[in-house]
Amino acid sequence: MDDLKNFLGRESLTVSEAMRQIDGNQHKILFLTDDRQRLIGCVTDGDIRRFLLSGGAMSAPVLAAANRHPKSAKNMTEARALYHRKDYIVIPVIDGDGVIIDLFAGEQDEWQRPRNPLRIPVVINAGGRGTRLDPFTRVLPKPLIPVGELPIIELIMREYQRYACSDFHIIVNYKKELMKAYFADNERQYHISWYDEEQPLGTGGGLSLLKGKLHSTFFFANCDALLTSNYESIVKFHRENGNAITMVCAYKNINIPYGVVEMGPGGVITGMKEKPLMSFLTNTGIYLVEPEVVDDLTDGEAIGFPDIVERQRQKGRRVAVFPVPENDWMDMGQISELEKMRERLYGE
Repeated sequence: MDDLKNFLGRESLTVSEAMRQIDGNQHKILFLTDDRQRLIGCVTDGDIRRFLLSGGAMSAPVLAAANRHPKSAKNMTEARALYHRKDYIVIPVIDGDGVIIDLFAGEQDEWQRPRNPLRIPVVINAGGRGTRLDPFTRVLPKPLIPVGELPIIELIMREYQRYACSDFHIIVNYKKELMKAYFADNERQYHISWYDEEQPLGTGGGLSLLKGKLHSTFFFANCDALLTSNYESIVKFHRENGNAITMVCAYKNINIPYGVVEMGPGGVITGMKEKPLMSFLTNTGIYLVEPEVVDDLTDGEAIGFPDIVERQRQKGRRVAVFPVPENDWMDMGQISELEKMRERLYGE
């Protein structure tokens, strides 16, 4: 396991601060302590997601989203028995004063439990020119740019295959023959249906090529975003809420390196914040979509998928956000992000 300190946070943290700390450990959980280091609660990324979806704010105290009665054990033997009794993530071991002295998270590699099969079709939009990755994309289409040992599109496909999602529909345009040739020679067999754009149709218009091909909920993804969240949770949220579209969004946290001043009428200072932390949701380019959304598209219309989302909203259909932690999303759409992605995936 990571160092114990990576799993401990003070009760005074905000939701935003706790989320950043949760992102720093592999089990996505934070145990909250008082000023005497005693265990008083715990919070997971799922707890924070439910709190935010219910209307909670990132600036709220983390205790508002936390479980105030977490399970704990007095020794490792008790922790092991408790861990296997129910589907717990981590069991803290506390001393007689309630101070956390150790954690039990299962035996080696036990935390990597197999994913439940979803068997949902996956549509990947791979037709863009990838201008942000110029000059690399003068030679290769963006989906085939390697990140370590594999091109980004294959990394994305393998993540879906972990959930038994193996029916791939790929929309292509720019350098499409290179794309098809790569998979034709690939030693790992993929079940792929190809859809050729005759002209650029934007991030959403290419879906019109799939009319009549999809008859159930499907994933729709850009070819430059890798998501490591629990896909099963996304599907459950989508179906339980009856969404036409679920947009996966990541919380981004940015420290402004300046003092921020708020000004009122006449130049009066109404507030000041020194190097504030700004939090906002950003679209990852990954969605769950119902087939009737495809049926509504106009053949040959160039349109961005965010505009399709807005049209569905205007029709009165439910469109919603599924928020994920910042570290669950890797974006390789810019050259500066390629090296960061490689380091995260391969630890080099």
